[in-house]
Amino acid sequence: MGWWKRGRQKPRRRGGGVTSSGKIDDAITVHLTEFAHSRRGVEAYVEPRTSVTQTTLLLVAWDGEWTRRVVPSPEWGHKFAESMQIPGYDAAVVGYPQRMRDYNTRNKKHPDLR
Repeated sequence: MGWWKRGRQKPRRRGGGVTSSGKIDDAITVHLTEFAHSRRGVEAYVEPRTSVTQTTLLLVAWDGEWTRRVVPSPEWGHKFAESMQIPGYDAAVVGYPQRMRDYNTRNKKHPDLR
């Protein structure tokens, strides 16, 4: 009888600390701000909303270290980048930097070097 229960799912919460009114959780703003201030050469990549994910902001440092958080809108992501005085890009247009992929590859091979 589990088949009948599939249609009755709980309503989905907007992910990652973004409320339905579009306001962002302070912890997310603090995390993004601390990442941008504590690393060199940080760039912001705004990832558009898809059928699977919300709009996200990806911050990538000079060495490829990165962090990603859900944000209310692409405009919010670009304003955040401007307020931090870091370059902001649309990830769907420019793609991701090679240094991020290199960082992921390095850490996959040697996870104890993080």
